[in-house]
Amino acid sequence: MVRVTFPLERNRFVGTMREQAEIGGTDNGGLHRVALSDEDKAVRDWFVTQLEDAGLAVRIDEFGNIFGRRDGRRNVEPVLVGSHLDSQPNGGIYDGALGVVAALEFVRELNEREVETERPVEIVNWTNEEGSRFQPVLQGSGVWAGVIDLEEEYAKTDENGRTVESELERIGYKGDHPAAPAEAYDSYLELHIEQGPSLEETGADVGVVTGIVGLTWGEVTFRGEASHSGATPMHHRSDALVAASDLVTQVRRIPNAIGERTVGTVGSVDVQPNSINVVPGEVTVSYGFRDPESSVIDRAEKRVQREAAAAADREGVAYDHEDRARAEPVSFDDRCVDAVERAAAAHNYETRRLFSGGVHDATHATEVCDAGMVFAVSEDGKSHTEDEFTSWDDCYSAANTLASAALALANDDA
Repeated sequence: MVRVTFPLERNRFVGTMREQAEIGGTDNGGLHRVALSDEDKAVRDWFVTQLEDAGLAVRIDEFGNIFGRRDGRRNVEPVLVGSHLDSQPNGGIYDGALGVVAALEFVRELNEREVETERPVEIVNWTNEEGSRFQPVLQGSGVWAGVIDLEEEYAKTDENGRTVESELERIGYKGDHPAAPAEAYDSYLELHIEQGPSLEETGADVGVVTGIVGLTWGEVTFRGEASHSGATPMHHRSDALVAASDLVTQVRRIPNAIGERTVGTVGSVDVQPNSINVVPGEVTVSYGFRDPESSVIDRAEKRVQREAAAAADREGVAYDHEDRARAEPVSFDDRCVDAVERAAAAHNYETRRLFSGGVHDATHATEVCDAGMVFAVSEDGKSHTEDEFTSWDDCYSAANTLASAALALANDDA
């Protein structure tokens, strides 16, 4: 069990959060630091400097994942702590970065107190967790865990045709170490904002995460016939946007039909030629479903493909479907969940156990070792927007919980 609380130095913690938020910061107080951009390079440079200043041994793997290692008394399986520094386009300053900063402050606190842990401790910044510029999400941790293929992910392109590999090389973060676990790991802990309203609504200080939903992402492209919007009679039209609109409506309705905790979203629609004077000839719809049960995700995927076929048939257009990403639901090991819960209790924080509605790098870490997560309160549940907000008090409570839980795991007290 956790023997002592391990509070971080609050002013330094807040200062470090503010410092990282300036790199790619927006005029509206948000963050624009998409993966492998110039801003991402800048924050990586900053992070490596912080690791070196803390006396950690830095290594960068061939997919750009950055690790900093602090040795323990014994040369045994380390405890890994971290998250990601990339952001959504015009996202918030807490998403991902809070977990990296909390991990960094944990190691700084160990150094200042001259605490020697039994196990080594490693900090990690994962490459492209967000999946906004390059798909899929959780790309760096997925390659590291062997869930997705390195060469296939190197070849992924952004909307301008730039590949992941070329951008890693451009910013100088295609490292020399293999993108795979350097050794066996004992456990992985990740701190993240909740990105939902549950903690705030229940009055909890800290979330104890018991697992992560699975997801499926896909695209459907409808191909009709572009024609003059004034001269083409209605019964002569093959309108790709009408078919796409039918599918968008069904994605909204499918979750209520198949599961209590299922969610579905169409987040992107690309219309060609996108002119008020032309019947749309081609429309691509990007959708996603999430649920804690893999079987429910399978049902959602089958249902959306059936609805796409029906929508295309009604409008007399062709269509094709492409899978974009898949992540299976995971349940965290009791050892890590209990360590987080005991750590929060040691600080007298009110907790709530909950399942994560967002996917995180801990999903892939479970393929390598035991894993757990800490959630910080999200005001109004907002995230992936410049309005994302978590008070410094709530950030600090979650960071202290992470530090105490990580210390317990690193000393085999969990």
